[in-house]
Amino acid sequence: MVEKYGGVSMNKELMVRLRTQFDNIVHLWPDSQLEFWYARELQGVLGYDRWENFKKVIDKAVIACETTEVKVSDHFRDVTKMVKIGSGTERPIDDIMLTRYACYLIAQNGDPRKDQIAFAQSYFAIQTRKQEINVQSPVNMFRTIRAYATCWLTVE
Repeated sequence: MVEKYGGVSMNKELMVRLRTQFDNIVHLWPDSQLEFWYARELQGVLGYDRWENFKKVIDKAVIACETTEVKVSDHFRDVTKMVKIGSGTERPIDDIMLTRYACYLIAQNGDPRKDQIAFAQSYFAIQTRKQEINVQSPVNMFRTIRAYATCWLTVE
């Protein structure tokens, strides 16, 4: 059965699977309602096998962010994570914390032939609109901005 999600036609089973995958990788900043994603987790969900290829898409998204004169560091935050390797020990890897806006830009700059990218374009547009509706009042907007500022300032 083919259905539409935000104007994108695709198999309902695929839509449900992708929606679940996107929802499962969202993180909440402690003691807040601020959502963020890690680029390396998003990479797999968007159908990119190699970090090098996905990093090119991220770089295009960063350029789009710069072009609109939006502060890149507010949406793309470099971090280092520890990951387990084959021997059971851990090693550091570079990653990027991404806001919803950053994910949206990445989806817009990804390979549109990938079902995951087509879905992500609609998913992040819809999620962004939901957030806009939730942040209508000036008080809520101020709280959100202050919370984002606090989050980014505490990440090293």
